[in-house]
Amino acid sequence: MKHFFLFFLISCSIYGQSEYPQDYFRNPLDISIVLAGTFGELRSTHFHGGLDIKTQQRQGLKVYAAAAGYISRIKISHFGYGKAIYITHPNGYTTVYGHLQKFSKRLEAYIKQCQYDKESFEVEVFPHSEELLIQPDEVIAFSGNTGSSGGPHLHFEIRDNQERPMNPLLFGMEVKDSKRPYVSGVFAYPKDENATINGKNERVPLRLIPQKTGDYAVEEITAYGNVGFGVISFDKQDLAPNNNGVSNIQTFFNGNKSLEIDFKRISFDETRHIKRLLDYEYFISKKAKIQKLFIEKNNPLSIYKDAYDNGYVAIKDSTSSVYKMRIRDYHENESWVVIPIHGKFETITKDSLMDVSTKSFVSSDKTTTLSSGNFTVDFYQNTLYDDAYIDFKVGSDTLFLGDDNIAMQKNFYINYDLSNYKAEHQDKLYVARYYGNYWKPYYVSTSRKGDILTAKTKALGTYALSTDTEPPTITPTNFHDKKWISNYRYLKLKVDDKLTGISKYRATVNGKWILMEYDYKTKTLIHDFNDNIVKDTKNELKIIVTDNVGNSSTFEATFFRK
Repeated sequence: MKHFFLFFLISCSIYGQSEYPQDYFRNPLDISIVLAGTFGELRSTHFHGGLDIKTQQRQGLKVYAAAAGYISRIKISHFGYGKAIYITHPNGYTTVYGHLQKFSKRLEAYIKQCQYDKESFEVEVFPHSEELLIQPDEVIAFSGNTGSSGGPHLHFEIRDNQERPMNPLLFGMEVKDSKRPYVSGVFAYPKDENATINGKNERVPLRLIPQKTGDYAVEEITAYGNVGFGVISFDKQDLAPNNNGVSNIQTFFNGNKSLEIDFKRISFDETRHIKRLLDYEYFISKKAKIQKLFIEKNNPLSIYKDAYDNGYVAIKDSTSSVYKMRIRDYHENESWVVIPIHGKFETITKDSLMDVSTKSFVSSDKTTTLSSGNFTVDFYQNTLYDDAYIDFKVGSDTLFLGDDNIAMQKNFYINYDLSNYKAEHQDKLYVARYYGNYWKPYYVSTSRKGDILTAKTKALGTYALSTDTEPPTITPTNFHDKKWISNYRYLKLKVDDKLTGISKYRATVNGKWILMEYDYKTKTLIHDFNDNIVKDTKNELKIIVTDNVGNSSTFEATFFRK
């Protein structure tokens, strides 16, 4: 081990400065790489930070270390990456493996000891550089579906020495892809009130005409003033039907480069600002992601290059111009979109003018507080990207904040004064957001200080003060009270809470804490008897489950094992 660590230190100095080393990282699976998700792909709230590698709709495939190194972090959480391993390599990069089913035998023993020491399923540990050395081609785990995964796959990342995720395909990993990106929508945007597209001062969908070559033409538009464009585009690989993200978009105006968007490296500090790249209002209303090919204020994303006039183009009266988009995937397959523009000054027509007389103004660059009845809403500085007029109404214990069509940089805070409620009732109150087809209440992260109940959120909409007095339910699924279960490897129970959700749980057998894995997707608690904690013949099981407002349920049973 000492020799290996010495090699590790020497390698750091040799390879640390190499950019995109080829053939250094291996495929972390034994099967060909087929992608369910690409690097930089547009998700609802973030850019995808790695590759989602399909595992043939199965769990339990061997996951190999992509290269030698040491485990620098292990994290287990109910959400996010679920069970995840981080390996730091001699060349300065770190690889990440997420949504794992379980770890290799020695790593499983290591992390379970940590879980028992901390008496918690959710743990995060940072082993020192000599503690968990990893050999080339070592099996470190098995693929799974833990955390916020929507199906079995391996999430794989490569991060630089500043912990910034990079496209793993830059490092020579092979994915079969001979298909061009495709485009499903193109849009034009006026920059200000003086610009028009087809006589309108608003977002305008453009008529897309697919060409036999695989490229796209757009029906000629009339425009005047400073104008930007947006596109809905996807990429597909040869072996998968998924609509994946593209790798690069370039725009040109009359032959001159206007803007480039390159999904090569995206830091975690900026990924939440995907809302500035997307047309957020269109995404909320149509569930489609328009990528805006221009840069608005308060946009800190580093994915832009060669941005002339922030990607906007100036259209003058009585001119003819051509705007082009070049959309590429990582393998240099490309599609072009050509938009002919006739410059024409036109009187602006609008179907309707927004009436702001009944709305409340919220500033993007200073704190705004809205108050009515028992509700106070605080929008702190830089909560919004742009100044906005927002519907603000209060009726009894319900707060109306318009529709969720305005992008937020940060959380805003909804405060409710509980002083009119009896003290014994206050603990069961929370703020709920109402939405969906059935207008159901959904718990919003809520805290209380004195008589003030505070919820934090990034979404406008309808909120109401709600009460939860129902405790969680706990139901055994593979055993009964006073049953012999000597031949069982697992102890399984279902836990559920209808209103505010499960906050925490604790399980003991004969007074000793036992590890129970919680899968929120299946609402299941599972204990593995191979942990060798349960050794007695007669065992008294006790499980306490608590929801997000403090309601608790206790389940007790006796079981027997030889």
